[in-house]
Amino acid sequence: MITAGGKGERMHSSVPKQLMNIAGKPMLLHVFERFLAYSANLKFVLVLPEAHHSEWESICHRYHLTTPHTVTGNGPTRFHSVKNGLKQVPHNVLVAIHDGARPLVSVETISTAFYFAEKMGNAVPVTGITESVRIKDNALSTPLPRDRVKVVQTPQCFRSTQIKKAYDVSYRESFTDDATVLEASGERAYLTEGNAENIKITSPSDLLIAEALLSGNTRG
Repeated sequence: MITAGGKGERMHSSVPKQLMNIAGKPMLLHVFERFLAYSANLKFVLVLPEAHHSEWESICHRYHLTTPHTVTGNGPTRFHSVKNGLKQVPHNVLVAIHDGARPLVSVETISTAFYFAEKMGNAVPVTGITESVRIKDNALSTPLPRDRVKVVQTPQCFRSTQIKKAYDVSYRESFTDDATVLEASGERAYLTEGNAENIKITSPSDLLIAEALLSGNTRG
């Protein structure tokens, strides 16, 4: 399931960031291609604002994306968008939930997430950090051991019956990703290895980085 319900207001553009061209094609197409490189047998659900459904149809036609997929509307928050998308996902399958603004996810990250979700019930890709970090408490701050701090990525992969049950609750501000929703239901989240390039594009500078990396991949 690809969640692409954001407006991308920090991009200062009337075009949603997930439909912006990057390295010659819309960002969402890169996302589809990454997952299709892992397996051509995946079934896709795309969560996209209804105002952009016809535009997405035109993009699929223009770029010859013939992979069957279900398109559904988003909600007021990512939580509600995922909840909408999960209605299109059957029980008793593995479901990977991925941000449409992460076009640089590696096939290895996807493969690892599916593998561990099948073994452990879920998988949450993360990467380490290289910077020093501190936690602030009013005027005071305390250093954190950076080897214990992880940056969370997607796709987060789950047994669909389990994550659908976890999402059968009301929204809370503490739900920052799918793993936090799962943990609120009493389940444990298992961490797997992500890839450093798998950044979430939220600003024009992120777009420049992704453009350079994707263009490099194309030339290579």
